Amino acid sequence: MKKSKAIQFLDRLNAEYFTLHKEYEKYFWISYMGDQSVNAKKDRALAQRDAFRANPEFVAQINALLPIATAREKERFDLWLRFFNCYQSPKGALPLKKKISECESALLKKQAKRKEGYKDPYSKKFVPASAVKMSMIIATHSDEKIRKACFMAREKLAADFIDEYMEMVKLHNHYAQKLGYQDFYDYKVQREDGMTKKELFAIFDAIYEKTKYAKENIKKLEKTMPGLRKPWNFGYMMAGDFTKEEDQFFQFDESLLRWGRSFAALGVDFKGGTLQLDLLDRKGKWNNGFCHWPDMVSFKNGKRIPGSSNFTCNVVFGQVGSGSSGIHTLFHEGAHAAHMLNTEQEDVCVNHEFAPMSMAWTETQSMFMDSLFGSIEWRCRYARNAHGESYSFDLFTRKTKKLHPLRPLALYGIMFVSNFEREIYEARNLNAQKVKMIAKKNFRKYFEQSEDSLYALTVPHIYAWESSGSYHGYGLAQLAVAQWREYFYKKYGYIVDNPNIGKEMARVWALGSAKTFNEFVVLATGKKLSADALVKNITAPLATVMRKSKERIQQLQKVKLYTKPVRLDTHISMVSGKKTIATNKKSFEDMAKKYKQWLESQRHDI
Repeated sequence: MKKSKAIQFLDRLNAEYFTLHKEYEKYFWISYMGDQSVNAKKDRALAQRDAFRANPEFVAQINALLPIATAREKERFDLWLRFFNCYQSPKGALPLKKKISECESALLKKQAKRKEGYKDPYSKKFVPASAVKMSMIIATHSDEKIRKACFMAREKLAADFIDEYMEMVKLHNHYAQKLGYQDFYDYKVQREDGMTKKELFAIFDAIYEKTKYAKENIKKLEKTMPGLRKPWNFGYMMAGDFTKEEDQFFQFDESLLRWGRSFAALGVDFKGGTLQLDLLDRKGKWNNGFCHWPDMVSFKNGKRIPGSSNFTCNVVFGQVGSGSSGIHTLFHEGAHAAHMLNTEQEDVCVNHEFAPMSMAWTETQSMFMDSLFGSIEWRCRYARNAHGESYSFDLFTRKTKKLHPLRPLALYGIMFVSNFEREIYEARNLNAQKVKMIAKKNFRKYFEQSEDSLYALTVPHIYAWESSGSYHGYGLAQLAVAQWREYFYKKYGYIVDNPNIGKEMARVWALGSAKTFNEFVVLATGKKLSADALVKNITAPLATVMRKSKERIQQLQKVKLYTKPVRLDTHISMVSGKKTIATNKKSFEDMAKKYKQWLESQRHDI
């Protein structure tokens, strides 16, 4: 049967965009894994992809075909119109976008080559260390002088690229204003989340007002913990000992198997998709975890073709705390991968993480899995040391009691970055001094510490087009996660190892980005988005937190431990740069064993 004109055009759109997207993602991965020799190719591929997105002729052709399209064809055209409308831009905007991409690539190259490390306070010698490694030293090292040396080194690194950052902010604002927005932040929040800056920050400001009382708790704590409010002391003095004590339960060489079993028990799989994981830190590699999809889920003649996903993090194997960070990434980025590899949409325009997809909705999936990994019931079941001893409730109790005064401040790190970026993009006559002033002012507002910091300038997200002006998405996601968890606990009584959770998540994952963030929240939880569940959780009295934790552990004891082979319906390659370490061709367990053996050759004695 001959295809209709509408189907022929839809096939063309899908084929062209799939090819352009894949070409860009190929070079993006190579570049961000540390090989900047492909940056020019990456920028050209991005320009071609952007030109496709912004092409007004496609919109005109769709509108011309709508009168003769069937009802189903009209539904599909509506998705493409929504997609194209996210990227339509006036003449002159695309060259500007290309210039922004070139600036990003130039900065990425500088960041990859810069010298990172700290001056040893005793030997006065320079100690090479990545920004990621120094961050963990600040959190876990017992020597205050070493912690301070790393903090000061990171402060210096924070100021390295202020000029480049200001240039990008100027270009971002110029682009947004060409499209009729006040500034780039206004453009991002309206395009990605369908709300105004005023509406967004009204939510954050209300949470701030309801929780700011807890900042006084920090001042009270300092009376019995001298030096607590120094920024190089705070994390260590509050949680450093716990990080060390917990480290035995989160050894990274066991993380693959625990992650695989957890996802399998939860009923999560990857719908035949391919995964490539690059998890260890190395010089030149992008210093933050992320997940991308070079092959979007697509359809050909009605047959679904699985997609592929790459995700990464920066584990310093052997460093205290790094194992926990690494397994956290498997849950976080693994959820991102599962989300978009489970889509059942025919059109690739809604099968990726870019607009019309809401960052808030994508982060809802990853942060939901974060919450599962962070739960006491998961830890009591899965987290074990080399002797087979499980994470103890006593350790959880001691940690919870000590950190409970900070519990209401859970969203402050996200609100801090969001407000910093809003003020940066709204600032007039921006200069280096003003950038530093805005960074320090917001640090003072959200972190009750004794000294200022340029910490905001160390956040990788602010330097990339796709993630800058979007950090608030993590905050909106936290609201949705709290609401979703509340829904699941009321419906099922438990979350960990509950296959019904995976089924319900897959039901909304199948829709790709065919709905808005607010529509997805209602579909998933049965309610409109609200901060109520989050505020109730973070302001809960200690007795309530402990009671619920005991109840959830008791509930999980009734659920059988998952002991079947791990089958996630995926082809996985564990890589390090261009080297393949292990695959799950034989089995998931065989891959985990081989990767564990390889890790021993990568250990850092710290």
